[in-house]
Amino acid sequence: MALKLRLALRDWDYMTPLVLGDVSSPRLEIEVDRVGTLVANIAKDDAHDAAEMSFSRYAQLRHDGDDSVVGIPNFIMRGFRHRCVITTKKSPLRTFADLAGKKIGVTGWRDSGNTWTRAALRRESVGVEDAYWYAGRLTEAHPIVDRLDGFGRPGRIEATPGERPMVDLLMDGGLDAVFTPFMPKGFFDHDSALRPLLDDYRASEVAYFNAVGYVPGMHLIGFKAEFVAEHPWVMDELSALIDESQRVWLEKREKYADTTPWMIDELRRCAADLPAGWNTNGLAANERMIADFAAELYEQKILARRLTPQELFPRQAANL
Repeated sequence: MALKLRLALRDWDYMTPLVLGDVSSPRLEIEVDRVGTLVANIAKDDAHDAAEMSFSRYAQLRHDGDDSVVGIPNFIMRGFRHRCVITTKKSPLRTFADLAGKKIGVTGWRDSGNTWTRAALRRESVGVEDAYWYAGRLTEAHPIVDRLDGFGRPGRIEATPGERPMVDLLMDGGLDAVFTPFMPKGFFDHDSALRPLLDDYRASEVAYFNAVGYVPGMHLIGFKAEFVAEHPWVMDELSALIDESQRVWLEKREKYADTTPWMIDELRRCAADLPAGWNTNGLAANERMIADFAAELYEQKILARRLTPQELFPRQAANL
């Protein structure tokens, strides 16, 4: 009899084959719960056995000696960060170096994506102490919540004034740039007043990949430790299914490339700019990326100690 696994995920397109059952396992009956907001702590969630979770929050648990959650280095959300810095079309800012001394908005201080974006800025000599930071909601549609998460420092890292939406502050000059992984409504319209900070962010991202050798990982899959203790094979089984779902989806996307007019061109450019296997999961394939992320968490004072990839993923390390 197949083991039932209750899994919470965001609507990533490449999970479609898994959700529809095109990719399956005789050992697992996977019940996918599509969520808009990540489960805060899978160990304390009665509705799920495993969930997509923030890499930085998982690292915090490991740092604190909390073994209630076991992660697998299958990075369900990956992405370059250079495209995630936006400003107004009227702004004179064009490079990351231009952000020195400027006011920057972030959707959450410890968020994995924002940690990676600050890492990209650090490569251009703009560190945390070289700018002024404001954490807040992107638009009026987003909730007012604590986005500083204990990392606020008066005069350096603060909440947005009056909890005003960051897009509004950007438009009236209260902010110079904003970090966001998900663009505000209307951003892609021809008459949008917003633009990416970098004119050719793709070239910057290709150069970044050539320098570091990876696409940054933001989210991974976390399991309740007690569930894994009872079914130790389940992590590898789910990881293999996620990989297969992604493979099947990419194959179908190449076949049905008319979803947007220039998808074929985009697929060709990706093949030219990135090597095969750029999105391979597992500890061995991602050790440098994991180590670099742990280093950033330490350098940005999110964690007090620099963790090793082996500390973050001890079960996988034991099998190498």
